[in-house]
Amino acid sequence: MISIDSLSVSFESPGGLRTVLSDIDLDLRDGSFTVVLGPSGCGKTTLLNAIAGFVTPSSGTLTIDGHAIVGPGADRGVVAQDDALLPWQNVAQNIGFGLTLAGVPRTERAAKVQSLLALTSLEEYADYPLWKISGGMRQRVALARSLAVDPRFLLLDEPLGALDSLTRTRMQEYLLRLWTGYGKGILMITHDVTEALFMATDLVLMKADPGRIDSVRRLHFGERFVAGEPSRQIKNDPAFIALRDAIEAGFFAGEMEEA
Repeated sequence: MISIDSLSVSFESPGGLRTVLSDIDLDLRDGSFTVVLGPSGCGKTTLLNAIAGFVTPSSGTLTIDGHAIVGPGADRGVVAQDDALLPWQNVAQNIGFGLTLAGVPRTERAAKVQSLLALTSLEEYADYPLWKISGGMRQRVALARSLAVDPRFLLLDEPLGALDSLTRTRMQEYLLRLWTGYGKGILMITHDVTEALFMATDLVLMKADPGRIDSVRRLHFGERFVAGEPSRQIKNDPAFIALRDAIEAGFFAGEMEEA
């Protein structure tokens, strides 16, 4: 479990000290698919970066299994919107990059990469250069690379934001299947209400100025999908639509008016 207790993060700005996150309390359960949703500027990415160990809290504590998080670690894999893959390496080499850095023997590394190629349905693309594969496939490579080092949690920072609508829907479904098959805890940041409701077992709603948690809700829409219910049917469920509309009206009304 990752536990966040009374977390606050402040940065120096031209106008003085700015509090980005204020008094955050949150537990990320093993095996959960936690989605953090909120308007622009509410500190979603700052929260993820603090959990990843990239940002030092101004106050409060973060722990994983009771041990303080004081920097990046192999127990937390990070996937960003920009996949940050290495263009001079092919698909398999990118997936095995972290294992190579860790000095994993070649035979063991090859077996691990092969299992991750199978898990992410990329077996036939192992030798492909990155310029030959689609955006959705690149994100699957990035996910496989993060999973290669066997992290306790995957931290996903709007990983589907740059994809077209159809590919994004397919990747939502793919991520839910991957979560079920691999059994990892996942924390995902998104700005998309429908995406958040469809995927979350634990939905964290945030407000801005300063960033703070408004509520945490347990949802079951994603679990219904992995149990076999079609995604279109789930997203047309009156309960799904009512919750989506309530969140859009309560948290995103200003942004929708500006758009």
